[in-house]
Formats: sequence, structure tokens, C-alpha cells
Amino acid sequence: MQNIGIEFPAQGEMAFFDLGPPPAPAPTEIRIRTLYSGVTNGTERHALMNDFGGTNYPVRAGYQHVGVVDGVGNQVEALSVGDVIFLGVHGGHRGWHLVNVETTNERARLCIKLPDDVEREFCALFGVAGVGMRHSRRIRVGPAHNVWVAGLGLIGQSVAQASRALGAYVTVTDVNPRRLAIAKTLGAHRVIDVSEPSEDRALKHGAPYDRIVDACGAPTLFEDIYRNDLLALYGAIGALAGRGETKFHQSMLHSKRASIESSSHFTLKDLQILLHFVRLDTIRIAPLVTHRLPITEAPRIYETMKNRPEALLGVIFDWTS
Repeated sequence: MQNIGIEFPAQGEMAFFDLGPPPAPAPTEIRIRTLYSGVTNGTERHALMNDFGGTNYPVRAGYQHVGVVDGVGNQVEALSVGDVIFLGVHGGHRGWHLVNVETTNERARLCIKLPDDVEREFCALFGVAGVGMRHSRRIRVGPAHNVWVAGLGLIGQSVAQASRALGAYVTVTDVNPRRLAIAKTLGAHRVIDVSEPSEDRALKHGAPYDRIVDACGAPTLFEDIYRNDLLALYGAIGALAGRGETKFHQSMLHSKRASIESSSHFTLKDLQILLHFVRLDTIRIAPLVTHRLPITEAPRIYETMKNRPEALLGVIFDWTS
């Protein structure tokens, strides 16, 4: 077991810290030894770079952990030593966790047992995939909906897959050829490179969209939706990308009887639905992974995150070596 964790001691800086040895679990706790952890590019970079101001350093960011249960309190019945679980609680990358599995606070015990028929390493990205599932459910994506996902970072890719799994026809847009190619591999129905001016016509031709997901944070996105009449009657815009101040036309919502909605993190139900679709091979994680490396090499990932964030997509740290 590695008794270290990752923190950001100051803006733009990453460091390891000493966790110390884990204590024995309390009667309602389980102790988890980390096997893999997944990087949450948006959340972690916002914390690393203080993107929106007000960050109090040091910060420990990240909420995607796969581990093996190696200690169980005497009142715990649902899990046993040797079970492999996904843990979705905040607290950053760390070598071990103690979780009170009997608390009524779901977000404090957000874990799900992983069956043998899933590749555990890729489950380290269940956090961002869970956010995609939560958001798709939050904006009520359903069969035959016409959905446009703007932006194909890890969250946008996850929303696109979740929306397709829930029965929607999915259009995705980005300017990055590699990310567009991955989205096509993962089953997006229409893939549009918006760096090409001529492709604007293709996006407009597919309108109106029942659901539009902002996974890019482009400053003009809401204005573009309004000016080009892209939103359907009774439609919804999912505001998922990290943003500061946002302006939009009230008439865009009033005339369409529409809404702008947001969501945060995910629930145990979202994880259960996600796991169901992963086991059916309807949602796939492996094509999203661009970096798999030992935890000792984490500093170079955060240097890339700081200076070239577009180079990262799915990043998994291996704690087993």
C-alpha cells in the first residue's frame, strides 16, 4: 500500500504528501487500498490554476478511485475483504481511503462493487462517465431526442455516450480531429468539425435540438444558439462546462418554453446505470484513455495539464507498482 497522496500546494504546483499508514476501520467503515485513480481534467485544472478565483491552497482534487477492500468493520455486511470497488468521493488521489458505508449521506459513501466482467483499470474513469450519465438524466434525455453535445473533452464524450445509450440521436462538435475521431468510434451519429466554417451549415441543418449540452464553455455558445434558432420547443440547454459569468437572451427561453439546467457530480443510481451500459458494451471507456502511467509519474501529467491541457483526455494513474 502506498501512503502518499497528491495535492496542489500553490497555483500551478503539484506535490506528493505523506498520508501515513492507514488506521484500522471503525465498526461501520471499510478500508480501501487504491489500485487506480482517474484524473478529472476540468475539475483538477480549475483547482490547479485557480481558474475562477477564490481557491484556498493547498487543494486536493479528484474523485475517481478503484480499489480493493482490505479491511472491514465488524458491523459491515454488504462488502468483504477482497471486493474491488469504485469510489466516487472527493478528496483527491491517495493511496488509501476509509469510508463509512453505513452513513445516510450518500455522497460520503459513494461506492459500487465492480463485477469480474469489467476491466477494473478503465473503471477509474467512472467518475467523469458518471457525471455524463447524471447530466443526461438531469436534462431528461430520452428515446428519439435530438441531442447536440458541444465540446468533446472527457465530460463531453461521456455525455454523448450516455445520451446515445438513453436512446437519443447524438450530434457532437469540436475542433480537435483526434477527439472527433474518438467520438465517431464511440458511436456518435453525426460528428462535425466546427473549425471548418462550411460545417456550420451541417450543424444548423440538424436543428432544432431537443437538448443542447455545453461541454466546451465557448463564450459565444448561448448567443449562437439564440441567433441560429438551434433550440427546439420545450428544449433544454445543459450548462455543464466550467464558466464564470454567463449572458443569454431571456427570449431564447421564453419563446421556446425552454430551460437552462445544470448538475453536479453523480448519484449511486447513475453509477448503477453506467455500470449496466458498460457491461452491455453500450458505453465504452477504453477508447477515451490517452495516458496510463504509474503514480510516481504524476508530475509530468500536471505539467501537461498546466501548459497543454488539450493533449490530455482519459488519464489513469496505476498505484499497483
